[in-house]
Amino acid sequence: MQRTLLKSKLHRVRVTASELEYEGSCAIDENLLDAADIREYERIEIYNVNNGERFATYAIRGQRGSGMISVNGAAARKAAVGDILIIASYATYNEIELASFEPTLVYVGENNRIKRVGAQIPAQAA
Repeated sequence: MQRTLLKSKLHRVRVTASELEYEGSCAIDENLLDAADIREYERIEIYNVNNGERFATYAIRGQRGSGMISVNGAAARKAAVGDILIIASYATYNEIELASFEPTLVYVGENNRIKRVGAQIPAQAA
């Protein structure tokens, strides 16, 4: 049996640009791509915390160290500069791979700088 699970996510990144006339995709700071193990042209799912929009596109490299999250093309209608996003990638795993499976969860702070990378969702304060 094969199962599709969360491979990685960028949690609560902030949109820095929204370019309607660009060809498409989402440009992401290369440091963030590396940390989340997302390859250029890989399909990503985007969840907009501000307006509830959920959509798919593909990742492209943004300038390393820039903090860039640029939603482009038609997707630019679904996210505005300043919106908070969760960007997720998924992969299909077989039962043997699942024995050692751990997602890569990347948490950012101000200016989309990496604060923490882990495999566990932090416990919620009660």
